Amino acid sequence: MSTTQAPPLWRQLQAAAAALQAVRAGQSATTALATVAPALRPAAQALLFHALRQLGRAEALRSLLAKRAPAPPVDALLCLALALVWDEANAPYTPFTLVDQAVEAARRGGARAQSGFVNACLRRFLREREALVATSARDPVAQWNHPRWWIARMQRDWPQDWQAVLRASDHAAPLTLRVNRRRSTVAAMQARLQAEGIAAQPIGDDGLLLPRPRPVPELPGYAEGAWSVQDAAAQLAAPLLLQGLARPTDRPLRLLDACAAPGGKTAHLLECADAELTALDVDPARCARIHENLARLGLAAEVRAADAADVAAWWDGRPFDAILLDAPCSASGIVRRHPDVRWLRRESDIAQLVVQQDRLLQALWPLVAPGGRLLFATCSVFPAEGRERIETFLAHHSEARLLPSPGHLIPCSAAAAPAVPDNRPRDNDGFFYSLLEKGPR
Repeated sequence: MSTTQAPPLWRQLQAAAAALQAVRAGQSATTALATVAPALRPAAQALLFHALRQLGRAEALRSLLAKRAPAPPVDALLCLALALVWDEANAPYTPFTLVDQAVEAARRGGARAQSGFVNACLRRFLREREALVATSARDPVAQWNHPRWWIARMQRDWPQDWQAVLRASDHAAPLTLRVNRRRSTVAAMQARLQAEGIAAQPIGDDGLLLPRPRPVPELPGYAEGAWSVQDAAAQLAAPLLLQGLARPTDRPLRLLDACAAPGGKTAHLLECADAELTALDVDPARCARIHENLARLGLAAEVRAADAADVAAWWDGRPFDAILLDAPCSASGIVRRHPDVRWLRRESDIAQLVVQQDRLLQALWPLVAPGGRLLFATCSVFPAEGRERIETFLAHHSEARLLPSPGHLIPCSAAAAPAVPDNRPRDNDGFFYSLLEKGPR
């Protein structure tokens, strides 16, 4: 019988360092990891994500150890190793193992000539750890592992909560499932998981939270579409839009998911209601993802590649009973799952995204039937991409009425902040929701 052996750690470090270098050059972690050999990818992703959550600290330590940054491949490997080794209590391997394997990664890779430099820096860090860590902690970017502009914005936007939000963002998110109401129930799916020795606790109306990450396709129920992966905060969208919505007696509900890819909220809407649903996304490749996800779940929608704001190009003139506008945004609320976002995003991006959000709101509001609803959502913690957008919109639309809505949900990690109000998900990403109802002008 053959056994599959894990790749040596030095190879995992090489792959993760190459991906880190790509992220620092402006590439998303998803794109960077797609180039990694499949056998190495899971381990490389785990190391990369750990490093991205500690990158501010690692870069501060590297600047103390080497006043001039080395070449990008060497710098990426050195910062990766420092991110993994600096906090011994949470390090994935022993310090000496990490140092040894990082030096081996340099020696066997493109940084071979610099392996002595990597070795000297890392061994000096081990000798002077306490003093170096204390000095690096004076830098807010090192302390909070977010860009300086992000920290300043959070301090201004959330003066009471900014520390808790940043702290929660540095914890890996749990695996949260949304049970497909048309194929199972939360209780039945929980029992099925527990029968396989997999702990899961209910969260929200349709969710199950698995504290430990697991390979998704290997979980029971995946192949037959019994559930999808979706954060607890994202699971609020469909029930919020549909609850209390008047249902036509002579036809199905007409729903629009305006920025739908990869289709999680599209599917949840169809699981919750019999409806004629149109799902739009500007990217044809992402539309293919929507088709794939709906097919696995046994659901159907009209999926179209289109710019939702270019209404004339896709709308048939019939109003919608309800529209979900999950608008493009900074993704500042989902850095638990996408730790590269904080390092890729620039402060100037926010103003550009706000223009896009306003454009979508203005374009789609006329498509809502009288008495119908529009749910504006973003996965952002910045009020400029949430509360401020709705305040501006309402000031110019007297026929729009704000219904009870969650507003901003800030990231909450069970590990970082175990006590949260009872009406909130207990382990969630950051989101904003505002539900608007159309009345007469």
